[in-house]
Amino acid sequence: MTQPLMPMATAVWLVDNTALTFRQIGELCELHELEIQGVADGTVGINIVGQDPTTSGQLTWDEINRCQEDASASLQLVEDDVKAMLRTKGPRYTPLSKRQDKPDAIAWLVRSHPELSDLQISRLVGTTKPTILAIRERTHWNISNIHPHDPVGLGLCKQIELDEAVQLAAVRKEKAEEKAAEKSAKKATKKAPKKVTPTAPKLTTEADAAPVADEA
Repeated sequence: MTQPLMPMATAVWLVDNTALTFRQIGELCELHELEIQGVADGTVGINIVGQDPTTSGQLTWDEINRCQEDASASLQLVEDDVKAMLRTKGPRYTPLSKRQDKPDAIAWLVRSHPELSDLQISRLVGTTKPTILAIRERTHWNISNIHPHDPVGLGLCKQIELDEAVQLAAVRKEKAEEKAAEKSAKKATKKAPKKVTPTAPKLTTEADAAPVADEA
């Protein structure tokens, strides 16, 4: 077990019931520190009911107290007797209660981070390319009721996932601009007319100009 079964719900409970730091809670739940701060500020996980990890046997109070006394320590979950299989990469599952928030998240990503590709948005939010295209072009059937909203605040993705996607998109955009500039420079070089250097007229000497006498 590398993280609690319900990371966000566990984070909400730890923020409300312990003196652990945002870093400690974030590391345990694999959430960004800003997300934990958002939980503490009441801007993230507002409607999420806290889940006590001690009642489910995932964490002990001894471990919590140890980390409360040492802010540099990291929480360790109780190891299961039977190891859970690691989840392979695949389509992101979104709870039914949050699926209606996807269009708002897509609209926010399209507006705030136009450098993101449709594939990146699809992976972040767990949606389809046709839906993204419809929102980009404002042809979505419910476009009048779609209001841009940060997907992190909606709980559709993690802040660290969004940051990584934006960084990759920025690098890709920079490389594309450099490639386009190089291509434009090469094209301009090919179109430039070749400089013709004028040749100086050949100077003739008196000997060359004098007629050749006939031999006797």
